[in-house]
Amino acid sequence: MELRIVRRLIPEWGTTYGPPGEGPFPAVMVLHGSEGAWSGWSHRNAAILAAHGFLAFPFGYSSGGNAWNAGHIVDCPLDRTAQALAALREFPFVGPRVGLYGVSRGAEHALLLASLMAKEAMAGLPEAIAAHSPPDVVCGGFDARSFRDAGDPGWQSWDGGKRAWTWKGSAEGLLPTTPIEVERYPGPLFLSHGLKDRLWSVDMTRRLEKRLLAHERQPDVHYYEGEDHLPGSEGENRHHELLIDFFERHLG
Repeated sequence: MELRIVRRLIPEWGTTYGPPGEGPFPAVMVLHGSEGAWSGWSHRNAAILAAHGFLAFPFGYSSGGNAWNAGHIVDCPLDRTAQALAALREFPFVGPRVGLYGVSRGAEHALLLASLMAKEAMAGLPEAIAAHSPPDVVCGGFDARSFRDAGDPGWQSWDGGKRAWTWKGSAEGLLPTTPIEVERYPGPLFLSHGLKDRLWSVDMTRRLEKRLLAHERQPDVHYYEGEDHLPGSEGENRHHELLIDFFERHLG
């Protein structure tokens, strides 16, 4: 029996999921959210993409943690993600077009990385980016050990005293509330958000859309009626239909 989804290792970087055969395949780097690299959600999302013809690379960027603890997103070096993206491009099974897909903090990560790479005119920009439940500004550092439910008194979704991201060893320009300069990225963008998101307001995506339109950009934007930060079964099925169609059009 031939497997329909095959794991392949990028030495020193991590595993990928893709179709059987020699390729080359259109590729997507998958960026997890605050659930962390150990939770497995990014691997599950990568397997869904792999089932539809993409070579998907779930890149774990959170620090610490284990199967029971998500770890943290503090002083995460975005330039290391740029290096991982370059390693994905050099992988023998990967074709000439590579995309980025991030959810929540992963969406923030994807948009920030693209804006910084574009700002510095770096080679290897992703050919397409999808961001689900993204913020429109840089958010603070996150440590799962201090996370509490939104109903707890004094709750906050991140520890504002810490920085989430660095770029080439510095957090300058990446302080919380700094607008993400998504308009710098010249490629196709997919933005989606649940209208009933209780964690990050859908107004964040609306502001991203408004800013892109003001710069004469035409992003693919989808608002999901009745869906929370992460969509339920029916909503997720529709999200994946739209997401896969987007990547097929721009990477396929």
